[in-house]
Amino acid sequence: MGLNNRMIGKTEFLESLQTAIKENKITLPTLPEVALKVRDAVEQENVTAHQIADMVATDAALSTRLLQVANSPLYRGRVPIESIQMAVTRLGYKLVRSLVVSLAMKQIFQATSDALDVRLRSMWEQSVEIAAISRVLSQNLPHLDRDQAMLAGLIHNIGALPVLTWAESYPELMEDETELDKRVAELTPIIGTQILEFWGFPETLIKVAAEAQNLGYDGGPQADYVDVVIVARLQALPADDSNGMANWINVPAFLKVGLDPEVELIEIEGVAEDIESVQGVLL
Repeated sequence: MGLNNRMIGKTEFLESLQTAIKENKITLPTLPEVALKVRDAVEQENVTAHQIADMVATDAALSTRLLQVANSPLYRGRVPIESIQMAVTRLGYKLVRSLVVSLAMKQIFQATSDALDVRLRSMWEQSVEIAAISRVLSQNLPHLDRDQAMLAGLIHNIGALPVLTWAESYPELMEDETELDKRVAELTPIIGTQILEFWGFPETLIKVAAEAQNLGYDGGPQADYVDVVIVARLQALPADDSNGMANWINVPAFLKVGLDPEVELIEIEGVAEDIESVQGVLL
């Protein structure tokens, strides 16, 4: 192997990626403007349902998806929701904010090249599954908001996107799946934290990007969104991949979320339907 083909190390790769971000050679993923506007508007005391509806309406695709979600089994009331304003009034500002950001996330996972397309698509499907499980898990934790838990599941590995995009500059890394997976796993928390800070997300969600892979995470006596996503990630592992189940007993998140590590969530009555409903909405 010539010097030029030497496999790039973790530190060197991270430094080159950070430089690329600073010099705008690679841009961090951005949330669509409509999602940012809705998010900021909800924080203002005197905002009206009409104003929020007007913001959502500027994005036709998003409006259509939001109406579908509002009328889906997850949120459906007795009367069908026929307008965005009705959706905002019926679902409430905070829920609409979570949903708008969640629905906008899908656009961020669009690949710029064929090589990344397959990877990003499967990563998005995996994020949606983890988001769906997170939402179900948080239903038994009254101090957490289930739609915020869903969003936590969606954004937990957002840091992988710039890592993968930058990896394309290193052909030898792209050709070695094992090495590439290793770089992605090592650097996703660091870059994910950066992205969510850049997006102005709350600390409770920034922590999810930083700690979702850390099975020893212990953030205090009560379950937080990190705990929920950790358990959801483990529950989403394929059966042949979950041979570490014996060690799950030592994962503090299970105890806090109130799930026995021996129990498969999907076996609990009604859970599979709930997860499918969320996947139906986001995929």
